[in-house]
Amino acid sequence: MADLHDLPPEYLAFWREYHLCTLTTLRADGTPHVVPVGVTYDPDTRLARVITSGNSRKVAHVRAAGPDGARVAVCQMHRARWATLEGRAVIRTERETVRDAERRYEERYARTPRPNPDRVVIEIAVDRALGRG
Repeated sequence: MADLHDLPPEYLAFWREYHLCTLTTLRADGTPHVVPVGVTYDPDTRLARVITSGNSRKVAHVRAAGPDGARVAVCQMHRARWATLEGRAVIRTERETVRDAERRYEERYARTPRPNPDRVVIEIAVDRALGRG
């Protein structure tokens, strides 16, 4: 496990490179639901963000956990390098928050997200970082 206060530069650089990721949420029966996503990570605020449609299953899983949010993990890998961020996720719908997350996505993935009036942000307060790289 890595120290969130002192993540190595290589680890942070890995989270800025173009890599598809996975998001793991838990279904009501406790089984994992794993889907491909784009993720951005801000080490200063320790927030990871996933933009998605508000009617997706992943959003439903986070909402079902209640106002305190849901435990989730996002992970990416490339060959032998991998990195996982874990934390508590909540759904953010504020227009400025969504726009900020879209901007961050565009910066990391070098593409503008397609228009989606139902877009929300799964915002993850990261409290654990794992990886090898």
